[in-house]
Amino acid sequence: MTPEQQRAVEEFRKLRGVDPFGPFVPLLKSPELMTRVSALGEYLRFRSALPPRLSELAILITAAHWKQQFEWDIHAPIALNAGIPQAVIDAIGKGEPAPGLDPEAQALHDLCIAVHQNRIAGSDAHERAQTALGEQKVMDAIAICGYYALLAMVLNAEGIGART
Repeated sequence: MTPEQQRAVEEFRKLRGVDPFGPFVPLLKSPELMTRVSALGEYLRFRSALPPRLSELAILITAAHWKQQFEWDIHAPIALNAGIPQAVIDAIGKGEPAPGLDPEAQALHDLCIAVHQNRIAGSDAHERAQTALGEQKVMDAIAICGYYALLAMVLNAEGIGART
């Protein structure tokens, strides 16, 4: 490893308490990028305005959209433990409508689906999400979708965990 890569690994260990894994291994090819991506992920995963059940819902929607099995396999059990019912997880994995979501989760679900499928939230989905969740949670949800899309692209491009 280069000195820059070694520093990036040490920063990752300090921030996350583990060695780089998954998408962070190929991201290490660009050490500063890996460090910055990791820092953003630490906020979005562990400190965003969204409660874990909503954050994990957004992550699963993103993993399913990008057909990213590695991320799915990590986050499906976390989502279940955070309170997302198995039936919802299964539906998202199959690209089907998620059954029985509460109003907050439904608004978030519709926002994330719209952002991924249409590349724009659309005024209806955005307004419903703003009403149900508030500005900061909506912005954090959009950022989670973008962040996990980045990780999915890195993993898919490197041939790690992509579903066909």
